[in-house]
Amino acid sequence: MYPGYQSVEDATINEKFQKAWGTKLPDKKGLTVVEMLHAVEEDRIRAIYIMGENPALSDPNLNRTRKALADVEFLVVQDIFLSETAEYADVVLPTVCFAEKDGTFTNTERRIHRVRKAVDGPGQARIDWRILCEVATKMGYPMAYDGADKIMEEIASASPIYGGIYYDRIDDVGLCWPCPDRDHPGTMYLHKDKFSRGKGRFHPVEFKAPVESVSDEYPYLLSTGRQLYQFHTGTMTRKSRAINQISPTGYVEIHTDVAARLGIEDGDNVEVRTRRGKVTTLAKVTDDIETGWLFMPFHFAEGPANMLTIDALDPIAKIPEYKVCAATVQKANSTVSKKAL
Repeated sequence: MYPGYQSVEDATINEKFQKAWGTKLPDKKGLTVVEMLHAVEEDRIRAIYIMGENPALSDPNLNRTRKALADVEFLVVQDIFLSETAEYADVVLPTVCFAEKDGTFTNTERRIHRVRKAVDGPGQARIDWRILCEVATKMGYPMAYDGADKIMEEIASASPIYGGIYYDRIDDVGLCWPCPDRDHPGTMYLHKDKFSRGKGRFHPVEFKAPVESVSDEYPYLLSTGRQLYQFHTGTMTRKSRAINQISPTGYVEIHTDVAARLGIEDGDNVEVRTRRGKVTTLAKVTDDIETGWLFMPFHFAEGPANMLTIDALDPIAKIPEYKVCAATVQKANSTVSKKAL
């Protein structure tokens, strides 16, 4: 998509952006994150530029993912901290956090908010858009702006749902897109009287079973997910002492009956294993899970749940099967701190 959910495969939209940006643009969809890393294995991608993402912890089948990050010819990571992914980079471009720059955020309500610089960034860290402008200029495509407000004006000119969003209109209270022009008050409720496409669109589908099912060797199904206290790979939240008092490390949830059968007690060190790897973590024995399932949060580098997950992709959305893969669990010999539980 171009900004504002505008398809790159729409010829009219493609032509509009080529004219606005003064350059030839692709007219075919690109690859998803997992597909990009698979393409590295096939020598179809030689360089990757990653901003604010941490696939070395968030992507499935981490042994395969990390090998691709190590093998790609040139890897650039632009981030506020040296993440697990940044450790694989040939070049790290340090950028500033939200409190160290001017700009906007669009929240889940679709409201575009102003943010303002409160403090200076540390060391050589720089604003994302200034880094991108300099990189583009050095690569032969001159880019420069007088400030973040000018970028917002360009967004308004190129993206109809942001057409009425200007800094002077969101100085105190943000506006919700769609906001097509300067006189529009913003759209508080996206589907207030009817769906934007009418009565909706239904797509009948046939059930497709997960790639893996249980077996004698792997008798449980492993699912992964989030904790309330951590965000994504913990690149920011795990630097909070207060959060770490509540959520210091990972674990695997095991049903009480399964744990009793395996001789596992709450807080024991256990080894969770799938066809892709094994992880040592702490057992969290609970009745809040089905007997045939295991659950692990994926935020923790010292017990990376995605070392275990499978990178099979949904055929349409291309989302990996994070939520189901065949696994087994047993007591472990190595030790993990029991402070987590």
